[in-house]
Amino acid sequence: MSKVVTFGEIMLRLSTPGYYRFSQSSELHVSYGGSEANVAISVANFGMDAEHITRFPDNDFGVAATQHLRKYRLPVDRIIYGPERMGVYFLENGAMQRPSRIVYDRFDSAFSKIKPGMIDWDRILKDADWFHYSGITPAISQGAADSCLEAVKAARKHKVTVSGDINYRRNLWQYGKKVDQVMPDLIEGTNYVLGGSTDIENCTGIKEKSFEETCDKFMKKFPSVKKVARTKRESVSSSHNRIYGVLYDGKKSYRSKTYELTHIVDRVGAGDAFMGGWIYASLMKMGEEEAIEFASAAGALKHSIEEDVNLVSASEVMALVREENIGKLLR
Repeated sequence: MSKVVTFGEIMLRLSTPGYYRFSQSSELHVSYGGSEANVAISVANFGMDAEHITRFPDNDFGVAATQHLRKYRLPVDRIIYGPERMGVYFLENGAMQRPSRIVYDRFDSAFSKIKPGMIDWDRILKDADWFHYSGITPAISQGAADSCLEAVKAARKHKVTVSGDINYRRNLWQYGKKVDQVMPDLIEGTNYVLGGSTDIENCTGIKEKSFEETCDKFMKKFPSVKKVARTKRESVSSSHNRIYGVLYDGKKSYRSKTYELTHIVDRVGAGDAFMGGWIYASLMKMGEEEAIEFASAAGALKHSIEEDVNLVSASEVMALVREENIGKLLR
């Protein structure tokens, strides 16, 4: 069975009930989530072995976050702990034309204090098939960036496939380095990249007229990159979006069907669900057309599930790809 390892921060998620605004709510719902952990849980739900590596605070919130991973059958014995705090994000769900809002409070978190050498990447990755990171991790701190690069180098040493969601979060880069000073070194060791033209431009300075032309120049500069995918979203309102995925393999572009999402429950983690679907499809050696359909269907289904993680099986995703059982009552 294939094994996927991910690396990144998990945060405490505090969300207002229903569609309450922050100023209205007298209570907040507690859960946990983080981009790379969401990917690991998706892959585990599809039936593969997965492990998430992180650093938690050595307190009750760290224990609760550890239990979050254990609940979804991820091993937790190689998580490390420190005396700092848990990062937090606050979510206010939008409705109709009012957008959703997220407020981050992650300064000086336990994960931000991670340093190279704290994780034994050789031991962790020697029996892995795939390693995944996101652009969020190297944006958190110099130590997180250096640790992520340390992991990518170890993955390459052990001939582990590396994927990166190079999503650019402008407000996170606050420790003195710019994104284009850090991300190219990570991308040099990456095989599968999730990112649109804007992400590629922000991370590398590469900009062309079309996504495919941008990818061609990007893949020429970074020959380790074999495939690039992106998701495309049209927001009609907070509860009505249209999404599809695009996959480029250096020769041909593949586009999934478009999903009309008219009653969104929770869109947080949809990109992670797409990434988890793409990793699973790739490890299952699906063709490019089948892979982009599977990844896009996984991302679409996430919009029906509350909280960060995509709690669907591979058979449920395939049923959506085949347009079976849509909205039915299954007995």
